[in-house]
Amino acid sequence: MKKIISLIALALCVSFTFEASAQMSKAEAKEWKKRAKELVKNPQQYKDLLDENKSVKGQVTSLRTELSNVDDRIAEKDEQILSYQSQVADLRSELSRAQAAAQSKPVQTTNSGVGDENVGVIFRVQIGAYAKKDLGNYKDQQNFSELKADGLNKYYIGVFRDYWEADTFKKYLREMGAKDAFLVPFKDGVKVSIKEVLENTKR
Repeated sequence: MKKIISLIALALCVSFTFEASAQMSKAEAKEWKKRAKELVKNPQQYKDLLDENKSVKGQVTSLRTELSNVDDRIAEKDEQILSYQSQVADLRSELSRAQAAAQSKPVQTTNSGVGDENVGVIFRVQIGAYAKKDLGNYKDQQNFSELKADGLNKYYIGVFRDYWEADTFKKYLREMGAKDAFLVPFKDGVKVSIKEVLENTKR
Protein backbone atom coordinates (compact mmCIF):
# COMPACT_ATOMS: atom_id res chain seq x y z
CA MET A 1 0.00 0.00 0.00
CA LYS A 2 2.85 2.37 0.86
CA LYS A 3 4.49 1.58 -2.47
CA ILE A 4 1.30 2.44 -4.34
CA ILE A 5 0.93 5.75 -2.48
CA SER A 6 4.59 6.50 -3.11
CA LEU A 7 4.22 5.80 -6.84
CA ILE A 8 1.11 7.97 -7.10
CA ALA A 9 2.77 10.75 -5.16
CA LEU A 10 5.87 10.49 -7.30
CA ALA A 11 3.89 10.55 -10.53
CA LEU A 12 1.85 13.58 -9.43
CA CYS A 13 4.88 15.43 -8.14
CA VAL A 14 6.90 14.73 -11.27
CA SER A 15 3.97 15.79 -13.44
CA PHE A 16 3.51 18.95 -11.40
CA THR A 17 7.22 19.61 -11.46
CA PHE A 18 7.47 19.35 -15.24
CA GLU A 19 4.35 21.49 -15.74
CA ALA A 20 5.53 24.09 -13.26
CA SER A 21 9.06 24.15 -14.63
CA ALA A 22 7.78 25.55 -17.89
CA GLN A 23 6.57 28.58 -15.98
CA MET A 24 9.25 28.77 -13.27
CA SER A 25 12.82 29.90 -13.24
CA LYS A 26 15.53 27.26 -12.95
CA ALA A 27 16.02 28.05 -9.28
CA GLU A 28 12.33 27.67 -8.53
CA ALA A 29 12.12 24.43 -10.53
CA LYS A 30 15.09 23.04 -8.59
CA GLU A 31 13.46 23.94 -5.30
CA TRP A 32 10.17 22.29 -6.24
CA LYS A 33 11.97 19.12 -7.41
CA LYS A 34 13.58 18.96 -4.00
CA ARG A 35 10.20 19.33 -2.30
CA ALA A 36 8.70 16.67 -4.56
CA LYS A 37 11.39 14.19 -3.55
CA GLU A 38 10.76 14.94 0.11
CA LEU A 39 7.03 14.47 -0.43
CA VAL A 40 7.61 11.03 -2.04
CA LYS A 41 9.60 10.01 0.98
CA ASN A 42 6.70 10.99 3.27
CA PRO A 43 3.30 9.61 2.02
CA GLN A 44 1.57 10.83 5.19
CA GLN A 45 2.54 14.42 4.38
CA TYR A 46 1.10 13.95 0.88
CA LYS A 47 -2.12 12.54 2.35
CA ASP A 48 -2.33 15.47 4.78
CA LEU A 49 -1.95 17.89 1.88
CA LEU A 50 -4.78 16.17 0.01
CA ASP A 51 -7.00 16.26 3.11
CA GLU A 52 -6.21 19.93 3.67
CA ASN A 53 -6.96 20.67 0.03
CA LYS A 54 -10.29 18.89 0.35
CA SER A 55 -11.09 20.82 3.53
CA VAL A 56 -10.20 24.13 1.89
CA LYS A 57 -12.41 23.31 -1.10
CA GLY A 58 -15.24 22.53 1.29
CA GLN A 59 -14.76 25.86 3.03
CA VAL A 60 -14.73 27.65 -0.31
CA THR A 61 -17.99 25.96 -1.30
CA SER A 62 -19.54 26.90 2.05
CA LEU A 63 -18.42 30.53 1.66
CA ARG A 64 -19.82 30.67 -1.86
CA THR A 65 -23.15 29.36 -0.58
CA GLU A 66 -23.14 31.92 2.21
CA LEU A 67 -22.28 34.67 -0.26
CA SER A 68 -25.15 33.58 -2.49
CA ASN A 69 -27.52 33.74 0.49
CA VAL A 70 -26.27 37.23 1.35
CA ASP A 71 -26.86 38.32 -2.25
CA ASP A 72 -30.41 36.97 -2.04
CA ARG A 73 -31.05 38.87 1.19
CA ILE A 74 -29.64 42.08 -0.30
CA ALA A 75 -31.90 41.67 -3.34
CA GLU A 76 -34.88 41.17 -1.01
CA LYS A 77 -33.98 44.31 0.97
CA ASP A 78 -33.63 46.27 -2.27
CA GLU A 79 -37.15 45.19 -3.26
CA GLN A 80 -38.46 46.30 0.15
CA ILE A 81 -36.74 49.68 -0.21
CA LEU A 82 -38.30 50.17 -3.64
CA SER A 83 -41.69 49.25 -2.20
CA TYR A 84 -41.28 51.74 0.68
CA GLN A 85 -40.16 54.45 -1.73
CA SER A 86 -43.25 53.83 -3.82
CA GLN A 87 -45.48 54.03 -0.73
CA VAL A 88 -43.81 57.28 0.36
CA ALA A 89 -44.35 58.74 -3.11
CA ASP A 90 -48.04 57.75 -2.98
CA LEU A 91 -48.44 59.30 0.49
CA ARG A 92 -46.79 62.51 -0.66
CA SER A 93 -49.12 62.70 -3.64
CA GLU A 94 -52.11 62.08 -1.36
CA LEU A 95 -50.88 64.78 1.04
CA SER A 96 -50.46 67.25 -1.83
CA ARG A 97 -54.01 66.55 -3.00
CA ALA A 98 -55.35 66.96 0.53
CA GLN A 99 -53.49 70.26 0.98
CA ALA A 100 -54.76 71.52 -2.35
CA ALA A 101 -58.32 70.54 -1.43
CA ALA A 102 -58.00 72.23 1.97
CA GLN A 103 -56.73 75.43 0.38
CA SER A 104 -59.52 75.49 -2.17
CA LYS A 105 -62.20 74.89 0.47
CA PRO A 106 -63.45 78.19 1.84
CA VAL A 107 -63.28 78.55 5.59
CA GLN A 108 -66.42 79.86 7.21
CA THR A 109 -65.64 83.14 8.89
CA THR A 110 -69.07 84.71 9.13
CA ASN A 111 -71.65 84.29 11.79
CA SER A 112 -74.40 83.51 9.30
CA GLY A 113 -76.56 80.72 10.66
CA VAL A 114 -75.24 81.25 14.18
CA GLY A 115 -78.33 83.14 15.23
CA ASP A 116 -78.32 84.88 18.58
CA GLU A 117 -74.73 84.87 19.81
CA ASN A 118 -75.89 85.20 23.42
CA VAL A 119 -77.82 81.93 23.36
CA GLY A 120 -76.05 78.59 23.69
CA VAL A 121 -72.39 77.90 23.07
CA ILE A 122 -70.33 79.73 20.48
CA PHE A 123 -66.62 79.82 19.74
CA ARG A 124 -64.51 82.82 18.86
CA VAL A 125 -60.82 82.98 17.93
CA GLN A 126 -58.83 85.39 20.06
CA ILE A 127 -56.04 87.06 18.10
CA GLY A 128 -54.66 89.44 20.71
CA ALA A 129 -54.91 91.03 24.14
CA TYR A 130 -53.42 94.49 24.72
CA ALA A 131 -53.21 96.87 27.64
CA LYS A 132 -52.49 100.04 25.68
CA LYS A 133 -53.78 99.29 22.19
CA ASP A 134 -57.47 99.88 21.53
CA LEU A 135 -59.17 98.77 18.33
CA GLY A 136 -62.61 99.63 19.59
CA ASN A 137 -63.30 101.72 16.49
CA TYR A 138 -63.39 98.50 14.48
CA LYS A 139 -65.53 96.37 16.77
CA ASP A 140 -68.60 96.87 14.57
CA GLN A 141 -66.83 95.21 11.63
CA GLN A 142 -68.26 91.87 10.61
CA ASN A 143 -66.69 88.91 12.49
CA PHE A 144 -64.62 91.26 14.65
CA SER A 145 -65.39 91.74 18.33
CA GLU A 146 -63.81 93.21 21.43
CA LEU A 147 -63.99 92.28 25.09
CA LYS A 148 -62.42 94.27 27.92
CA ALA A 149 -61.35 92.14 30.88
CA ASP A 150 -58.51 91.98 33.39
CA GLY A 151 -57.33 95.41 32.29
CA LEU A 152 -56.80 94.20 28.73
CA ASN A 153 -58.52 94.80 25.41
CA LYS A 154 -59.12 91.36 23.92
CA TYR A 155 -59.94 90.97 20.25
CA TYR A 156 -61.70 88.10 18.50
CA ILE A 157 -62.42 87.05 14.93
CA GLY A 158 -65.22 84.73 13.84
CA VAL A 159 -68.27 83.24 15.47
CA PHE A 160 -68.82 79.48 15.29
CA ARG A 161 -71.25 76.99 16.72
CA ASP A 162 -69.07 74.03 15.76
CA TYR A 163 -65.83 73.54 17.70
CA TRP A 164 -64.02 71.83 14.83
CA GLU A 165 -64.86 74.58 12.37
CA ALA A 166 -63.54 77.12 14.85
CA ASP A 167 -60.39 75.07 15.42
CA THR A 168 -59.78 74.85 11.66
CA PHE A 169 -60.15 78.61 11.37
CA LYS A 170 -57.74 79.11 14.29
CA LYS A 171 -55.12 76.94 12.54
CA TYR A 172 -55.65 78.87 9.33
CA LEU A 173 -55.01 82.16 11.16
CA ARG A 174 -51.83 80.74 12.68
CA GLU A 175 -50.60 79.75 9.24
CA MET A 176 -51.27 83.33 8.11
CA GLY A 177 -49.04 84.66 10.89
CA ALA A 178 -51.31 85.06 13.93
CA LYS A 179 -49.18 82.63 15.94
CA ASP A 180 -50.94 83.38 19.26
CA ALA A 181 -54.48 82.76 18.00
CA PHE A 182 -56.53 80.44 20.21
CA LEU A 183 -60.15 79.42 20.79
CA VAL A 184 -62.36 81.01 23.39
CA PRO A 185 -65.82 79.53 24.09
CA PHE A 186 -68.82 81.53 25.30
CA LYS A 187 -71.95 80.10 26.84
CA ASP A 188 -75.05 82.29 26.80
CA GLY A 189 -72.81 85.29 26.19
CA VAL A 190 -70.43 84.49 29.08
CA LYS A 191 -66.86 83.36 28.61
CA VAL A 192 -66.32 79.81 29.90
CA SER A 193 -63.42 77.34 29.98
CA ILE A 194 -62.68 75.22 26.93
CA LYS A 195 -62.64 72.09 29.13
CA GLU A 196 -66.18 72.70 30.34
CA VAL A 197 -67.45 73.04 26.78
CA LEU A 198 -65.53 70.13 25.31
CA GLU A 199 -66.79 67.73 27.95
CA ASN A 200 -70.26 68.30 26.56
CA THR A 201 -69.24 68.57 22.90
CA LYS A 202 -69.07 65.52 20.70
CA ARG A 203 -67.25 65.60 17.43
